[in-house]
Amino acid sequence: MKRRLALATLVVEDYDAAIAWYTGKLGFRLLQDKPLGAGKRWVVVGPGDGDEAGLLLAQPGDERQRQRIGDQTGGRVGFFLNTDDFWRDYHAMQAKGVEFLETPREEAYATVAVFRDLHGNTWDLLEPK
Repeated sequence: MKRRLALATLVVEDYDAAIAWYTGKLGFRLLQDKPLGAGKRWVVVGPGDGDEAGLLLAQPGDERQRQRIGDQTGGRVGFFLNTDDFWRDYHAMQAKGVEFLETPREEAYATVAVFRDLHGNTWDLLEPK
């Protein structure tokens, strides 16, 4: 049996603002955007053509979910964006206004730097060794 992780849900304040941020700042593609009724949508963005894992962008359904926006992992880095050219993507993201929280560093496993998304969730940009 072949299996893979397909999606991770990211609770966002607004579908369109999140689509604009992920496609404009990170260069992700809008892979799906389908109405579900009652103002809900099935919105998937991802760095590739859809064969890799993507993010399901979801507006909160209640106040408890709304309170998790920007802090879905309790302050830990929750998302990891691998690249084949760290410096290309780092400079492109900086030029588009992505906030990096540290100076890039060389680790045994990767060149890495932590950045924030539009809601404050933290990500690693990594070029694995």
